[in-house]
Amino acid sequence: MKIAVIGAGWAGLSAAVYLQRSGHQPVVFEAARTLGGRARSVQSPPLNATVDNGQHILLGAYTETWALMHELQIPLESRLQRLRLNLQAADGSFHLEAASLPAPLHLLGGILGARGLNVPERVRFITLMRSLRARGWIVPASATVGDWLRTARQSDQVVRRFWRPLCLATLNTPIEQACAQLLANVLRDSLGGARDACDILLPRVRLSELWPAQAAAKIDLRYGRAVRRLNRLSAHVEVEAERFDAALIATNAPSAWRLLKHDAPSPADKAYLAQLAALRYNAIATITLELEHTWKLPAPMLMLYDYPEKCQFGQWLFDASLFMKSPADRRRPMLTVVISDAQALTMHAQETIVAGLLEQIREQTQGLAALPPIRGHATIIEKRATFAATPGLVRPKNTTPWPRVWLAGDYTDTGYPAVLEGAVRSGKRAAELITGYFS
Repeated sequence: MKIAVIGAGWAGLSAAVYLQRSGHQPVVFEAARTLGGRARSVQSPPLNATVDNGQHILLGAYTETWALMHELQIPLESRLQRLRLNLQAADGSFHLEAASLPAPLHLLGGILGARGLNVPERVRFITLMRSLRARGWIVPASATVGDWLRTARQSDQVVRRFWRPLCLATLNTPIEQACAQLLANVLRDSLGGARDACDILLPRVRLSELWPAQAAAKIDLRYGRAVRRLNRLSAHVEVEAERFDAALIATNAPSAWRLLKHDAPSPADKAYLAQLAALRYNAIATITLELEHTWKLPAPMLMLYDYPEKCQFGQWLFDASLFMKSPADRRRPMLTVVISDAQALTMHAQETIVAGLLEQIREQTQGLAALPPIRGHATIIEKRATFAATPGLVRPKNTTPWPRVWLAGDYTDTGYPAVLEGAVRSGKRAAELITGYFS
């Protein structure tokens, strides 16, 4: 069947790969000139360099992403640097590293050997994880992460040093608003999985080169084609006046809503559109700093404690020179700072943000060599980086009420927050549904 795929992000490209493998003919329409959607490479005029629109990390638990790269015959070790779970604060106050032991002893050993936790905190941390495993990784449906942590008697210090950074990094939602069950799902597959499931994998190439470029080379992909109307007919659909047997919408949720709405929606149509319209979004900011010379850090990624009241918004500090393999990247040493739930940051001027960030980095790295002078900087803010992952949120299914029309995206009902693995899973699932419909 000839299938229109609207959107060349991770969900749309994943779907196209699996549709083609199943014998269908996917045609991908992409409004932009770059691949990857919200995980893509962009040209930065301030730095005169190609950078990613965000410093994404992946986990060993991302089984569908690794299966997709295997499908495309891309060896993981050539594109990703694998690191054992290693969370350490830039100021040295906290350090938790998974032990070289079989699961679940790797996590137990990491907690017992963690720096910055006292004995009662270690005991309550281990008790929480054991209780969560015993309950099948199920928490009360209405609980926020904050509720769940208070019930488990996690101290303010442990929340500040471990749970809050983890929640923001995975759900991009503050702990007092974030859905505890979604975080539990991630914990189940990572900390609760095999020893390598909680490994951190950092892209050694730009995001568009990680696998999207290889996928695009195998399919019919039409750049610069913004689809503004989808004609749904009884026996086919029309996209850009071209006839298709079916359509898969793999855009962001607002664009999907615009393509699906029409003048006389049925009750089922209205309910589905309401789910799309109900999604709310949180921003992620990425600030890239070019250094005059290399700065030796103890690890490729370090935690920063943020103080928004002092305009110190940084949460994670990445040294690209420790994992990027491109000679060009190594010749131009750069730091990347990531800020999740970044709405407050948008209220300040860029120069104010960068000044506060540099002060924050210097204060929290006093035990290291001095931060080199900054040659240049660039800020990228994705205002709709992820949906707000709140309890009770009803997310749309891949199957829509409209015949021959499906939906894919990390905001669909994947059981995961809006992470890259969720987008890949959504695309694969939509492809399976389409294949099943026509079989």
